[in-house]
Amino acid sequence: MQLSKLLQELDSLLAPHKVKDFSPNGLQVEGKDTVSKIITGVTASQALIDAAIEKSADAILVHHGYFWKGEAYPITGMKKRRIGALIKNDISLIGYHLPIDVHPTLGNNAKLAELLDIDYEAGLDPFSEPSIAVKGRLKTPLSAEEFAAKIEHVLNRKPLVESVRGKKIETIAWCTGGGQGYIDLAASQGIDAYLTGEASEQTIHSAREQNIDFFAAGHHATERYGVKAVGEYLAEQFGLDVEFIDIDNPV
Repeated sequence: MQLSKLLQELDSLLAPHKVKDFSPNGLQVEGKDTVSKIITGVTASQALIDAAIEKSADAILVHHGYFWKGEAYPITGMKKRRIGALIKNDISLIGYHLPIDVHPTLGNNAKLAELLDIDYEAGLDPFSEPSIAVKGRLKTPLSAEEFAAKIEHVLNRKPLVESVRGKKIETIAWCTGGGQGYIDLAASQGIDAYLTGEASEQTIHSAREQNIDFFAAGHHATERYGVKAVGEYLAEQFGLDVEFIDIDNPV
């Protein structure tokens, strides 16, 4: 498949023009014109690049790419080694950040909901379309302890839990990755629980003082599934050789 055609298909699928993001979405480092083998992964770390080189990949598709807002411009040190390895091996780096979070069927939020038996109802932020955080209901109401056990079993990651309500969870809001800031919006809507990847110091106080159960299940652990699903879509639709590689990260 031509690289240009692949990028057109990804832009059509993920609609990056609909989301204001913190990094460029799409092609970030250009490699060879024709793509047959794609490696997908959460973050374009050196370990993922090395794996792609070993597997003779033509392109890497990630959720966390490069050139973030506020990032230093010079290409030195770690950045030089990463980009240098891509250029030397003629491998394209393609990154989609928020578009992979919010896609209604292949996105991180959608896939996490499937895994944890959550029914999506609506976006959490009424003033944002698409909303980065979303809300819905557990298919089966669970206590905080039961839901924490489910998260650990499904994601293979013990979550950080702040259980304050002492009642079964019915309604829940969630945002994969570093979405802890949305807890206040969830609390203001009377939602029982909020689930995300990370926690900040103030997040626990928000949970306690606004009577909302809180779960942080890991930034990496909650965001493994969107880019994997996009890769599987490309393989099914276009016959590309796509392989997801999970570079573990405890955060």
